[in-house]
Amino acid sequence: MKTIYSFFFIALLTLITACSGNQGQAAPAAQAMPVPVYDVTQKDALTWQEYPVMLEGRTDVEIRPQVDGYLQTVFVDEGAFIKAGQPLFKIEDHRYREALNNATGSLNVADAALINAGLEVEKLAPLVDGKVISEYQLKSAKAALKIAEGNKKQAEAAVASAKINLDFTLIKAPVSGYVTRIPKKQGSLISATDPQPLTTVSDNTQMHAYFSISESDFITLRDTYEGNTLSDKISHLPALSLMLPNNTEYSQKGHIDMVNGQFNKNTGAITLRASFPNDKGLLRSGNTGKVKMGLPHAGAVLVPQACTVELQDKIFVYIVDKSNKVAKVPITIVGKSGTDYLVKSGLKPGDRIVYKGFEGLQDGTPITPEKITPEVASK
Repeated sequence: MKTIYSFFFIALLTLITACSGNQGQAAPAAQAMPVPVYDVTQKDALTWQEYPVMLEGRTDVEIRPQVDGYLQTVFVDEGAFIKAGQPLFKIEDHRYREALNNATGSLNVADAALINAGLEVEKLAPLVDGKVISEYQLKSAKAALKIAEGNKKQAEAAVASAKINLDFTLIKAPVSGYVTRIPKKQGSLISATDPQPLTTVSDNTQMHAYFSISESDFITLRDTYEGNTLSDKISHLPALSLMLPNNTEYSQKGHIDMVNGQFNKNTGAITLRASFPNDKGLLRSGNTGKVKMGLPHAGAVLVPQACTVELQDKIFVYIVDKSNKVAKVPITIVGKSGTDYLVKSGLKPGDRIVYKGFEGLQDGTPITPEKITPEVASK
């Protein structure tokens, strides 16, 4: 029995010794995985910003009646292109024609009265010289002549006013352009005090797109381009693209030709105007869209978008330190240039970041860097 107990004791002691020996051995070190790494660069870049716009024609003229009456004739149809001077509407003119006739008759009476007054002065003048009558009578006749002259001028003004009102019964287009809706139809009673115009004529040969940019963007534009004045600087701005509501690009480019005189106190933005040619009439007043404007950035820090990870509305990159260990850091971007992000903060030129293969990477993970050239990163 003692022999059996001795055997088990020796076996148990051997097992404990073996386990203690295994616990004392160090675990093999994790092998660093190869990961492609990109060196952050710095160069001039151009970002494209989009701004919503409302389009207006070069001129949008409201057509309103200047006299009252029934709408006798409508010469044009809605949407038609008309030329300056072309008749648009005719107002019933009987009473205005009669008013002209009445004013003309009054003018004839005033003219006759003026002739009589002149004859009276001519008759009395030699009688005063011969001392046949008193000078008082001549002065009275001359005063009557002045009154007759004034009456004739008033009658002439009444005739001119009647002619103007008669001319107003035929409404002509002040500019060339397209006719919008015509709410009043033939036979409608119209007035010069109507709140709604008869129609609007839009000259759409050139379209104006109004949009607002921030103060910082405006300062960037102002300080980047050459010129002694703001007008000179505007002339050097690149052409703008117009994106239509269906996400197609308008075939012709536009240029900024106006900057508002002051910033909006509430929004801190300033309004700009870009003009686009519209010879084919494809655009209309009231169209909406977006303009794409290029903003230059000198010496910008660029990173490929493929090098970034977006989490909870924040953008991160995995930076590689001198000991080839990675750390996830947030970055702030100011825009995009092609497939690159423009970095405002979080990185500097020369920093190394993981190009791809983020899965399984944690802060402090060692890697074996494999350098990626900018040419490869841009593909």
